[in-house]
Amino acid sequence: MNAKGFESLLRELAPQALGALVRRYGHFDTAEDAVQEALLAAALRWPDEGVPENPRGWLITVASRRLTDLLRSEQARQRREETVARWAVPGGGGASDSDDSLILLFMCCHPALSPASQIALTLRAVGGLTTTEIARAFLVPEATMMRRISRAKQAIKDSGIPFAIPPGSARDERLGAVLHVLYLIFNEGYVSTSGPELQRNDLSAEAIRLTRMVHRLLPDDGEVAGLLALMLLTDARQAARTGPDGSLIPMDEQDRRLWHADQIVEGVALISSALPRGATGPYQLQAAIAALHDEAPSAAETDWPQIAALYELLLRVSDTPLVRLNHAVAVAMVSGPDAGLELVAKLEADERLARDHRLDAVRAHLLERSGNLAGARAAFEVAARRATTLPQQRYLNARAARLAPPVH
Repeated sequence: MNAKGFESLLRELAPQALGALVRRYGHFDTAEDAVQEALLAAALRWPDEGVPENPRGWLITVASRRLTDLLRSEQARQRREETVARWAVPGGGGASDSDDSLILLFMCCHPALSPASQIALTLRAVGGLTTTEIARAFLVPEATMMRRISRAKQAIKDSGIPFAIPPGSARDERLGAVLHVLYLIFNEGYVSTSGPELQRNDLSAEAIRLTRMVHRLLPDDGEVAGLLALMLLTDARQAARTGPDGSLIPMDEQDRRLWHADQIVEGVALISSALPRGATGPYQLQAAIAALHDEAPSAAETDWPQIAALYELLLRVSDTPLVRLNHAVAVAMVSGPDAGLELVAKLEADERLARDHRLDAVRAHLLERSGNLAGARAAFEVAARRATTLPQQRYLNARAARLAPPVH
């Protein structure tokens, strides 16, 4: 097994080992420290000694020994060591490895935590990213991210929640938070909110990996399947989204031969299977829209009437400003730019979009299509000033410059 294979295996096993320790002991922070040391030991020993027959059991055994060492320094040493001493490495009975990983996701998305803390803790405990990697991904100092993760762990500890899937309606509510966190992680990877790069492929790839895990555990949940399909269908375009110099390429100008056909096939199959089952949620509808984009042989052949109809359905279950903005684009593609501009004008009073560059960018594109080049140029310039990444700023400034009147 090569180095990449070892890294992949350890990343997959980490939440399983952590889940096993937390399930049996309940001390999230100390258990994570023990698992991290076990992972380090595995990374040092397995390349030379070979992967054990039961790598998960090996990690749990080593981590449990380290956990015992850590507990010796605590005041409640006697009681806690007895608890650990009675604990045995799990065999065939009880919850499965993946169940523990899912429980970790539920814990990391506890409603007591802020969305930012939920994301950070999910990437740390379940995704296996280091604090340094998470801080770099979200462009904050490592010390800031360390404090955020520490506070999140303390909040979980103070809450006293049991290490188990929440029962009944609480489970469905928490699953919604889990999917939302995974969705936010993917979006931050696919379209970075700040910094010099348009996308951070490591974050979007991690979101897909974690969502696959949830889908394996809940294969009959339509929204889980819808979210995975949405991620795959959207990520399929990533290779065509930027030029060699990192410049942004809009979808209607992308070389569709660069899109990943295998991800499109998988995503379409997932959403085709999920849509007929039960109630249709927002992730399924967004995935259906993404599938129509991906299956179109060219931008000109996109089925905009069906996309507009799907956005109208999406508005019934998820009436957000961005959904309304995307709906306006679809309406413009069906009924002309003036119809789209009329809908955009209704969004200008929404404070949630007040300084979002996407509102000005859409207005600029529609003004350009309507023939109002001066208005389009001004809107592109406003959008460029409000954009938060360099590729977006360069693209919008270039569009504005292209509409400048000729110099005589």
